[in-house]
Amino acid sequence: MVLALCVLVHLGVMIYAVRGGLSAGEILGRTQGSWGFAAFYALFVVACAVHVPVGVANIAREWWGLGESAALWLSRAFGLLLLVMGLRAVYAVVAV
Repeated sequence: MVLALCVLVHLGVMIYAVRGGLSAGEILGRTQGSWGFAAFYALFVVACAVHVPVGVANIAREWWGLGESAALWLSRAFGLLLLVMGLRAVYAVVAV
């Protein structure tokens, strides 16, 4: 439910930015220092990092023929990578 809400809000923000004719520089100018923006997108990243590994584990088992243990380790590693990269991106957009 959290991920679905985050996706809807994100799509709304993107449509608002594109319809408003905002450039990348203008968007970054609005997001820098906005801890509300950071909190929302950090929540979005965490929701993705929790959701995606479930699907990756299923794909690894069903399509690639990996065993249960290998699929879980692969999906957890991918989830951790997604979490780290996503939070770094949020930090870069807000703080830098």
